[in-house]
Amino acid sequence: MAIGIDKIGFASPEFYLDLTDLAQARQVDPAKYHIGIGQDEMAVMPQDQDVVTLAAQAAAQILTPAERQSLDLIIFATESGVDQSKASALYVQRLLGLNQAARAIEIKEACYGATAGLQLAYDHLAAHPESQRVLVLGADEARYGLQTAGEVTQGAGAIALLVTRQPRILELEQPSAYHSEEVMDFWRPNYRQEALADGRFSTEQYLRFLDLTWADYQTKTQRDLTDLAAVIFHIPFTKLGLKGLRQLTATASAAQQADYLALFQQATKLNRRVGNLYTGSLYLSLYSLLLFGHLPAGARIGLYSYGSGAVAEFFSGRLVAGYAKVLPTGASVLQQLATRQRLTMDGYQHLFNAQLPTDGSDWTTPQQSRQTPFRLAGIAGHQRLYQNNGGTIQ
Repeated sequence: MAIGIDKIGFASPEFYLDLTDLAQARQVDPAKYHIGIGQDEMAVMPQDQDVVTLAAQAAAQILTPAERQSLDLIIFATESGVDQSKASALYVQRLLGLNQAARAIEIKEACYGATAGLQLAYDHLAAHPESQRVLVLGADEARYGLQTAGEVTQGAGAIALLVTRQPRILELEQPSAYHSEEVMDFWRPNYRQEALADGRFSTEQYLRFLDLTWADYQTKTQRDLTDLAAVIFHIPFTKLGLKGLRQLTATASAAQQADYLALFQQATKLNRRVGNLYTGSLYLSLYSLLLFGHLPAGARIGLYSYGSGAVAEFFSGRLVAGYAKVLPTGASVLQQLATRQRLTMDGYQHLFNAQLPTDGSDWTTPQQSRQTPFRLAGIAGHQRLYQNNGGTIQ
């Protein structure tokens, strides 16, 4: 039975910071960011956007009216949730008019959450023959703080995955390999808006978990590196994924290493322009690979998912014949990024510091975003107010 990704949608804020400007403001060589970290730009979240509006925008791109009514499971993965109790999936369900005879839930485990959602979607469709489609959303805002070591690895955006039987993009394969341990490499207590991280330790855990899950995947599947046409990674910043690729291909020939590297570079084109999506980062890399990698039908892709704290999974999927016809062109996605507004350093710092009130007071959000149909209009009576084409929805 074939189950996998049938459609992919992507959304990011309309504002970005060029990291050359950040480097100059922080008095460091721009090459430290562009080469040493592997990032060129980062998306910046305005006050009238949040993970709900971005996820709704990503999903709206790919769902037909019939598909909206045939969903019976909506999974929202995020570590930037807007409520301690209510699932963000419920807001998206209402904004898009999705089927109400559905389960709508939120998943949290750092950057791994969307992979947990994707595997749950697979299991749901396998266990329920009457089920037709599952929507998996991964949306986040990566925040570390101004003038912190992690500032250059911030970002924001959302990925929407429509998971079906007989998928038209990527057929997921089983089994997968996973590993979890309680480690303190990255975390964000309830009282903080910015994450805490031990960067060097987190890199060590990312690579150690890659070793563990890759070895387990090989044991379970009896496959090796030559069975994979490409390997993609969770990308908090592209240099970390590159370290993972070098570790994985260390014993490959020089020609094989060059081939994997070339595809990795295509798979991180969009990540370099947007920054860290947390739960969506791996799937933005998949999207980029599909748009720019020009892989043939049947090619097997290895995917490494990592979420600090920590949980990791290595799994694979095979490209379906005609997958490119289901996707936009790479040029159109790059054009979408080109329409964003480049911020000055003052504009970036203003947006970063202009956060919603946390004392329970009412708030009207200034309209900053012009290109999206969904925006956060404000807060009233402790309830977030969203606008969909001018109509307020609580």
